[in-house]
Amino acid sequence: QVQLVDSGGGLVQPGGSLRLSCVVSGRTFVGYYYTMGWFHQAPGKERESVAVINRSGDRKDYADSVKGRFTIFRDNAKNMVWLQMNSLKPEDTAVYYCAASTNARTTMLLHDYSYWGQGTQVTVSS
Repeated sequence: QVQLVDSGGGLVQPGGSLRLSCVVSGRTFVGYYYTMGWFHQAPGKERESVAVINRSGDRKDYADSVKGRFTIFRDNAKNMVWLQMNSLKPEDTAVYYCAASTNARTTMLLHDYSYWGQGTQVTVSS
């Protein structure tokens, strides 16, 4: 069983920054075996991908809406993954979820992710 705990959300003004963190644990978990991703879900909308990173960390994919503003990175020795969010906009407001996939390649598809964090709220507002 794998457990993900995400944190770091909060209220921030437009143009501000936040860094989300995800700690992964579990009896069978070995960090570098998993592709990791961040997803978000705004009220009344479906959950969608934001950024994903492959097992070794040398391949990253981003949603068009966050390219150039968000950065995903990981430290397998610490079993952690982060999402650095800069130049935040009101439309970034959502609950953000960390997720883990056993796919060898990066994937932006929700159904490829088997393990999910509980979510952390990000609100961008003046």
